[in-house]
Amino acid sequence: MAKVEDAARAALEREHVDDLKHYYSQMLLLRRFEERTSEMYVKARIGGYCHLNLGEEATIVGLMAALTPDDYIFTNYREHGYILARGVPPGPVMAELFGKETGVARGRGGSMHLFSREHHFMGGYAIVGGQVPLAVGAAYALRYQGRPGVVVAQMGDGTTNIGAFYESLNLAKLWQCPVLFFIVNNGYGMGTSVAMGSSEPDLWKKGASFRIHGEQIDGTDVLAVRDAVRRLRARAEAEGEPAILDVVSFRFRGHSVIDADRYRDPEFVRAGRAAHDPVRNFAALLLEHAIVDEAWLKATAERIDREVQEAIDFANASPDPSFEDLYANMYATPVPNTPGPEDALHAARINRGES
Repeated sequence: MAKVEDAARAALEREHVDDLKHYYSQMLLLRRFEERTSEMYVKARIGGYCHLNLGEEATIVGLMAALTPDDYIFTNYREHGYILARGVPPGPVMAELFGKETGVARGRGGSMHLFSREHHFMGGYAIVGGQVPLAVGAAYALRYQGRPGVVVAQMGDGTTNIGAFYESLNLAKLWQCPVLFFIVNNGYGMGTSVAMGSSEPDLWKKGASFRIHGEQIDGTDVLAVRDAVRRLRARAEAEGEPAILDVVSFRFRGHSVIDADRYRDPEFVRAGRAAHDPVRNFAALLLEHAIVDEAWLKATAERIDREVQEAIDFANASPDPSFEDLYANMYATPVPNTPGPEDALHAARINRGES
């Protein structure tokens, strides 16, 4: 795997300074957003399940930097950072986590089901592997309709042990679908290590029997991730060749906000966070090469802190969804004998303890 320093040094001569600054700003936005999300969860402003991208900022920003507006992305439930890096403002994302009407899914989706049609962000999926067949179907649709673009099927390492993953690989190759299987390999599927859960721990090799090309990349290196995705994306679009990208990252915390992370040795976590912090390492690299100075880093941090606080304020001030709309948008077209506004109001009365 390429080292962050080596890849960045080679890239600095050909990179635009504004791009490097943008990547850092995006990574810091994701870091601050998730830190405050954790805080809001502890304060009971956010309910349900909540999975954070802390430590995976370079993986996410590198991926999104390589995609075009024509591309689609399907993710798992750990997707806050992906929708932010795709360009959706923090306010509607935080409002969705709060379950508010102004959220990206009008408060119906919450943390695990973010969505933006405008940005071709097709949502987080709570069922492990549930997004993968849908991503292949979308990629087939692009090919069938002769449209530009590719589809990214983002997933965790645990998904590669799910049957639907292998079915999707088979059809993607058979039908020459322009799809990239983007595996965020943080070493653990919930509390089970890759070594304990997979007979083939080199995840990039799992497409071999389907003749699907695979690669492994350092997920803490934003430029290496971006360049790998650009290359595989171009190949998929031009030749209809799917690919697997095994993106090795480091998860800073447990599987979810409420996971105490007792299955990982504390010293392992401490050392990993010290060595593999993509935000801190990229900042140090930019300073070393005089791309930015301390004043710029300080101003950027202050700006992003304000943006995230404004997102929290927006979410707090936003209205809750109306009970009258409880059953709205369940079907794309009207279906007879399905719940309507009157049923929703009846549910509201029951919720209030009324007869």
